[in-house]
Amino acid sequence: MRIVDLPVSERPRERLRALGAAALADRELLAVVLGTGGAPGVGAHALAERLLARFGSLRAVGRAHPAELAAISGVGPAKAAALAAAFELARRAEQGEAATRVTSAADLASVAAPLLHGRTRERLVVVVCDRANRVLGCDVLSEGSADRSLLPVREVMVAVLRRDGSAFGLAHNHPSGNPTPSEDDVAATVRITQAADSAGIRFLDHVVVTDTGWQRVTGSPRDHTQPLADPGAPVPRTVAARQAIVARRGRVAQRALTARLHRRR
Repeated sequence: MRIVDLPVSERPRERLRALGAAALADRELLAVVLGTGGAPGVGAHALAERLLARFGSLRAVGRAHPAELAAISGVGPAKAAALAAAFELARRAEQGEAATRVTSAADLASVAAPLLHGRTRERLVVVVCDRANRVLGCDVLSEGSADRSLLPVREVMVAVLRRDGSAFGLAHNHPSGNPTPSEDDVAATVRITQAADSAGIRFLDHVVVTDTGWQRVTGSPRDHTQPLADPGAPVPRTVAARQAIVARRGRVAQRALTARLHRRR
């Protein structure tokens, strides 16, 4: 049945205006986003039901790639783009409620999760923070296959510096639902750690996020809620700076030893 054939009071847009969006069924909300049917005799209601039947649930529709949506008879590229945009807006709105300061790996996972949930391909997100670990912004850096994403070290550093960040964390998803880090995840984390150290930027953490949980990427056990690096701790800007600190500490220790020897005499 086409929406135009329904009584005015039963049409999705009119019901939304009168009762609010929460009162509408999934197919009605989809019909509102779709706007019209995609073929003669096929209304938005029927098209919404077709989408739900094809993918099995509203959640699955939201996870679908735009190309998969467009392949459904009557949807096409324009309606597929509208659907993808609507679900992405919902994810971004959810992100606005996340923590605005990253003080633990759990905070990092919470901030990045809206950009990673519901994805059928691996995606890498960098969360850029200031000196006090306040979130300056999140950037999607790469999106790979169903089981692997790229971790471009240079692009990560550029993204942090572009936002004038002092610290950053990384998060990526495992569409399989298994948050266990792979050997490649651990190796990539080591490379990022080295690059951040050389650039004098604090690398907070790296987490794997799934739709139901998350896990740290680490070579040694650590509690998930343990605080990250102290935002007030000084960070050497270069290798030379680190060497200077070590030398200065050595001179202080030498003076203290000399003073003790003089007192003994």
